[in-house]
Amino acid sequence: MCKCIQKEACIDSGFFYVTNHGISEEFMDEVFAESKKFFDLPLEEKMKLLRNEKHRGFTPVLDELLDPANQLHGDHKEGFYIGIELPEDDPEAQRTFYGPNLWPDSDILPGWRQTMEKYHQQALEVVRKIARFIALSLDLDANFFERPEMLGNPIAILRLLHYEGQISDPLKGIYGAGAHSDYGFITLLATDNVSGLQICKDKDAEPQVWESVEPLKGAFVVNLGDMLERWSNCIFRSTLHRVLGSGQERYSIPYFVLPSHDCMVECLPTCHSKENPPKFPPIKCETYLLQRYQDTHAELSTYKKP
Repeated sequence: MCKCIQKEACIDSGFFYVTNHGISEEFMDEVFAESKKFFDLPLEEKMKLLRNEKHRGFTPVLDELLDPANQLHGDHKEGFYIGIELPEDDPEAQRTFYGPNLWPDSDILPGWRQTMEKYHQQALEVVRKIARFIALSLDLDANFFERPEMLGNPIAILRLLHYEGQISDPLKGIYGAGAHSDYGFITLLATDNVSGLQICKDKDAEPQVWESVEPLKGAFVVNLGDMLERWSNCIFRSTLHRVLGSGQERYSIPYFVLPSHDCMVECLPTCHSKENPPKFPPIKCETYLLQRYQDTHAELSTYKKP
């Protein structure tokens, strides 16, 4: 991956492909196959794993509303959140986004947990490599983001997604996923071969212009999140994106990586000057992420668990 090309992409769109990342296509096929097995379960079985207050577990169709100004209902997708696994007796498990995950019964989906935990670990290593390129692109030391308060103790959230085949109609407010930017540092996105992802480089344009990001076999799509935009003082872009359904089932697996709970996200030393002062006030990572989740997900009290 060429540093100069990556920097240009970070400035222009905040989206780029990554190949030669070290995760085999055979293993990715296995991860997608296991994801499909979960979503093929009866709804009542999936609802037993309804997401909890730590944002782990199943999210039903319409649970998430990303663009309330333009969406009639929530997103026409279902999902499953998997975070960093910590036992309940670990002191760090008391943190908002740490703790034990919710897992399907091994009698129902044997080997499922092991596959997802393996992918979680491998994906984090890919993100750490990308973070080194980003640090260099911002004239920082290559290991800048490896500090304990950053990716040394990250919040890392794997999310399996299934779009059931709904046909989107923006004029009627129907979307696979409403327009949004990602909340965190870096998102590593694995997709199947079904199109649907679109980006809008200029969110303030009238009318907005949307461009398709086509699947590329063997590659991850990387997009930069709001925290990196804040860190870089808007040098790098956190770009608006959405998913339009075409009537085909679609599976994707975003992997969201953020700094530690206590990290204060404030303008990086190489990204501001007297002529270009910081555009955002410092904010604690945990505070920011929790607010974004509360803004976009349905209240858990609206569901009746089986």
